[in-house]
Amino acid sequence: MEGYIERLSKAFSDTRVQLVTTAIAASAVTASVMWGSRRVRRTKRVRDLKHDALDMMDYDDFSTSSSMTLAHSTQSLVEKTTPVELTPNEEALIREQLARHYAFLGDEGMGKVRDSFVIVVGAGGVGSWAALMLLRSGVQRIRIIDFDQVTLSSLNRHAAATRANVGIPKVEALKMSFADIAPHARVEGRVSLFSAENAAELLSGSPDFVLDCIDNMDTKIDLLEYCKKNSIRVISAMGAGMKSDPSRVQIADIGDTFEDPMSRAVRRRLKARGIQSGIDVVYSVEKPGKVQLLSLAESQKDEPGDFSVLPDFRVRIVPVLGTMPALFGITMGTHVLTEIAGFPTEPLAIKGRHALYARVLRELGTRESKVPAAYGGMQLQMNTDDCGYMIEEIWRGKSAVSGSTDKLALTRWRRDQPMSTANCICLTKAEADQHDKLECPPEEHYPPEIVAYVERRLAEERHLSTMR
Repeated sequence: MEGYIERLSKAFSDTRVQLVTTAIAASAVTASVMWGSRRVRRTKRVRDLKHDALDMMDYDDFSTSSSMTLAHSTQSLVEKTTPVELTPNEEALIREQLARHYAFLGDEGMGKVRDSFVIVVGAGGVGSWAALMLLRSGVQRIRIIDFDQVTLSSLNRHAAATRANVGIPKVEALKMSFADIAPHARVEGRVSLFSAENAAELLSGSPDFVLDCIDNMDTKIDLLEYCKKNSIRVISAMGAGMKSDPSRVQIADIGDTFEDPMSRAVRRRLKARGIQSGIDVVYSVEKPGKVQLLSLAESQKDEPGDFSVLPDFRVRIVPVLGTMPALFGITMGTHVLTEIAGFPTEPLAIKGRHALYARVLRELGTRESKVPAAYGGMQLQMNTDDCGYMIEEIWRGKSAVSGSTDKLALTRWRRDQPMSTANCICLTKAEADQHDKLECPPEEHYPPEIVAYVERRLAEERHLSTMR
């Protein structure tokens, strides 16, 4: 024992051992203090963030290093009449840079584009791409409005921001990038939160188009109402979050939108303000049911409002596939570009299949009228929109049995249950005729893989129907 104690005493008399022991003890004490004060520091940090964000609304000058100096200051006013001065050599460079667009839109169309003035409200994943592509396409006067700063998490979808830009306003990140692409362009950055109170100021200057890329519902409605009542052309982006299918993205009048929860909410709130149509939107008919909002951490649940950057802004995080906001923004930019150039397109809202859905509903009514009393007789609980929803969203525009897209029809999956979206199968007409003659459960007629496929689709419908 005495030998052991002597060796231990000798070890601890070693200066290196003493230093290591001291370091371990200090680390333990530090960790204890850090964990004990974690909640206090987090709350303070979040509240400081709120304070800083609110201060940004009165932002007048943004100081950057000399390497970030731009030709025009953040608050340099840009409007429709702002001159763009070019030397003959600069004009020749720009003509070459835009040669493919001149070939597409012609001199007259490109003249309109280059003389235009657009305002992009929201410089996130959607707005940054819309603004970037309008600049690359020849628009020389752009005002970008956003109160937010670049974060690491926004780099998966922002058009121009880099790690070096983290912590600076998004509008500044765009201006720095734009200065390298089109140094002659007049780009105004407004670090400001749009509201009904400052709408007249922020949307001043006779813009040819306003692009609404806001993700806050109240602010979005205020902007759309102001544009509509003041005859300012506007296009609005609906929700790109929780979406993943680019083939479902469409342009339509807000009054014609279909199967999109955010579009429905915007439509209802605009209707309450006396606006039912006349506003083009980019939206997706894809149901956002594959992913869910990220849950609050345990420490956030007591006072969730403390963790939103601004009052009334969402707290929970929406999962976003970075390519989808880009697709929305580029779609908006394309629409604005062709409209300004006088090269209008004709968006095919809801795939232009209203006539198909109406025909399917009529035929479905005829089928239901022939249902025997033993199966409850006619029990049709669907309308035209329901037919479109079942054909496109649930059955992907093809027969559940053969995969054919020719002469589609809807009918009951189980004959002894009412005809509704929860009991609806898409088949070709010939297949539907044969199906309606079955005198046995479908499990006894179809192969197991077909039955399993149909049941999976109907289970998906039951989930998605809660969002309609």
